[in-house]
Amino acid sequence: MTTTTPAVLTPTDLRGARDALADTAGAVRIRGTGTAAGWAGSPEPAPTVLDTTGLTGVLAYNPADMTVGVRAGTPVRELQEELAGHGQRLAFDAARVARGATVGGLVATADSGPLALGYGSLRDLMIGATTVLADGTVARSGGHVIKNVAGYDLTKLLHGSYGAFGLLAEVVLRLHPIPAAQRSVRLDCPLSTAAERAAAVLGSALEPVALEWADGSLLVRVEGTPEGTEVRARQLAELTRGSVLSEDAAEAAWARHAELVDSPPEDRAVARIGCRPSRLPGLLGDPAGTGGTGGLGTGIGTVTVAPGDVERTHDAVTAAGGTSVLRQRPAGALRAWGQAPSAVRVLTALKDELDPQGRLCPGRFELWFTSGKALS
Repeated sequence: MTTTTPAVLTPTDLRGARDALADTAGAVRIRGTGTAAGWAGSPEPAPTVLDTTGLTGVLAYNPADMTVGVRAGTPVRELQEELAGHGQRLAFDAARVARGATVGGLVATADSGPLALGYGSLRDLMIGATTVLADGTVARSGGHVIKNVAGYDLTKLLHGSYGAFGLLAEVVLRLHPIPAAQRSVRLDCPLSTAAERAAAVLGSALEPVALEWADGSLLVRVEGTPEGTEVRARQLAELTRGSVLSEDAAEAAWARHAELVDSPPEDRAVARIGCRPSRLPGLLGDPAGTGGTGGLGTGIGTVTVAPGDVERTHDAVTAAGGTSVLRQRPAGALRAWGQAPSAVRVLTALKDELDPQGRLCPGRFELWFTSGKALS
């Protein structure tokens, strides 16, 4: 069987992205920097690859309004460097940002980090988007007004879409000030104890921005003024019976958390799971899993398992009323997604409406979208 090398198109602006889809036929695989290439289902072969790495740069930055518009192929770490000059940041810290993950790629995979507890995911920080549909139609939603609720909210729909609904070309993001100070508290303890202390923290008025389980420790972070942060950190240490970390120790602890999330052993599978926060410890504590991390306030976690335990992990998450998808898929046929959600019929209807020929990223959702006819 012969294979044909796909044509690679690398647009540098919205017009180029529109032409890339309008002037081609057949299936299209959307590709970015590749930091999540092994996530979700395996992309099916396609005659066209649309490379988003040329869609970079800031389009409009309004420091006074604390909003920024960027092309979706912009690496977040580069964006953060530019924002820092104005004392601002995108309050988002997914582990793979350090490897060059882009704004669009992070939106498409619904990735997040510890700061999601305090500031939300990119779904919450994204207030506008420009999308190119499979036929080249350009669709805009939202804008630079934070409370803009007019029109169909395509912006939110793209979060976690893996490119199956359209090519995210431009994004408008809400920003936050860089905090004057931050302190972290750590308690080394069993997961069951961490869950109890986390519940106490969430029931307090101490407002942590991150609350994570990782590597046998409960980690809590607070941000604010130097004086206020010191006081709250001491109160957190008393409440959790942990200790306030030095700046160097805190940096190392959070770096270790990112390592567990983003640098697992190559022969293991990694599942990203989401469920009610109260049910997350039971899933992370499954003896089949190792190296788990968990947002005890967000319900988002990762668990590293042997390839043979992937099915059982998916089934356990489904039984807990959660969702699961593989972030790392070792060689071999592994089911990338847990059970299809109850809303799969709605998602399929949207797929058929936005991409009736099934052109975009076939295979990423495995068998969820079976009514569309992907072209090859």
